[in-house]
Amino acid sequence: MTSSRPPPRSTIYRFEIRLRDIEPPIWRMIEIPASASFWELHVAIQDAMGWLDYHLHEFSLSLSPAGQSFRIGIPDDEFGSETLPSWEEPVALYFRAPGDRAMYWYDFGDDWRHDVTLVAIEPRLKGMKYPRCIAGERACPPEDCGGPHGYFDLLHALADPNHPEREELLQWLGSNPWRRGRYDPEAFDPVQVKFSSAARRLRKMLEGE
Repeated sequence: MTSSRPPPRSTIYRFEIRLRDIEPPIWRMIEIPASASFWELHVAIQDAMGWLDYHLHEFSLSLSPAGQSFRIGIPDDEFGSETLPSWEEPVALYFRAPGDRAMYWYDFGDDWRHDVTLVAIEPRLKGMKYPRCIAGERACPPEDCGGPHGYFDLLHALADPNHPEREELLQWLGSNPWRRGRYDPEAFDPVQVKFSSAARRLRKMLEGE
């Protein structure tokens, strides 16, 4: 794939990440270096949203004017996957101007789909560490809760003290390593977001293969 020269390392990309099929919306605003790969964007989305990276993921997007479609994630040679390896694909080759979008798909069973929109391309702030999360609303759904429908069922049960499955769900949340039983669907503080090393996570994933 031919490409123009990528933006300098002194530039950052600001993305809005919005979870589909959820109201009120669950969203994050993150900033990453413009030199980042899709793997680095994936790890930043996971950390900002609050996912645990337990499941497969994939970005899907198209480039204008040709409208050619691309799938970027973890290739599976066994099944002849046409997915491009995310650690080899620079974000800047596909996101070229504010308004460019992709779909980020996480956990193909629970089917969590996110709209990823490039909001701005800005100069990197001196002394600032990236990636960073600058805004967002509402807690991420718990892992393995059954997708949007399961999530809404969970919220309904937790809000009703007389719901027949409430105690069972509280026990399940208590065994969830992410929440340890403490789950407030309205709680989110961007200052509390901690970003992990994308390089270390990539090494671990490749060694696991």
